Amino acid sequence: MSGCLWPEPPLVLPSLANSIHIWCAWLDRPDHSMSDLRRTLSPDEKERAERFRFERDRWRFLVRRGMLRLILSRYAGLEPAQLLFAYSSYGKPTLAFPAGSKLYWQNDPEARPYVLKFNLSHSQSLALYAITADQEIGVDVEALRSDFEVETVARRFFSRREQAELSSLPAGQQQAAFFLCWTRKEAYIKAHGLGLSLPLEQFDVAFSPGEDARLLATRPDAEEAERWDLMHLAPAPGYVGAVAVQAPAQQLHCWQV
Repeated sequence: MSGCLWPEPPLVLPSLANSIHIWCAWLDRPDHSMSDLRRTLSPDEKERAERFRFERDRWRFLVRRGMLRLILSRYAGLEPAQLLFAYSSYGKPTLAFPAGSKLYWQNDPEARPYVLKFNLSHSQSLALYAITADQEIGVDVEALRSDFEVETVARRFFSRREQAELSSLPAGQQQAAFFLCWTRKEAYIKAHGLGLSLPLEQFDVAFSPGEDARLLATRPDAEEAERWDLMHLAPAPGYVGAVAVQAPAQQLHCWQV
């Protein structure tokens, strides 16, 4: 059903210490599954769902939010419906309950407490959820599209260095390279939680074929690039993604749900 390339999660999740957990969820699900997820949502989430004009978008929103609750409940040790969310002025979500997102690994009060950090992204029928401890994190996923005006968008949002890099690639590679660049830039600004108030042209990312994902340069603070890690994600055929997290580098665990 899902098409996700990643395995199912283990019954006991590995520790979040020095690691990132990425979850892939397919949003087009059987009706009975969507009904179960809908029951976990808060009244305001259900109200938000009703604002969508098309039924497909409405159901995908319900599944997206329900899966977020289902995933986070495994870390919080609560029922999905018990979780409460708060939002920054730029819309980045955090957990409001449990208070301060202060949790203990596997609910062991003898373990070191940590603050649960998470971010989510969706494109068409696929959603990604990134979870870590104590460090800011951002994730982005995009469906690859052959009809996208990459040159027009790149001129508007990419840095001069990135525009030159994209233009230097063979024509047959530019479409895929554009989405690599876009997801890496989006993951980075989502980790900061500042939306487009952090201009996309003020930093450069690596995206050429065969080149590892990384933050190359940041302006005006040249040292900012050393404080973040970027990682490439390939969750399903026809999709590309990226995750950004505060350095040092983390071990990556990827699952489907």
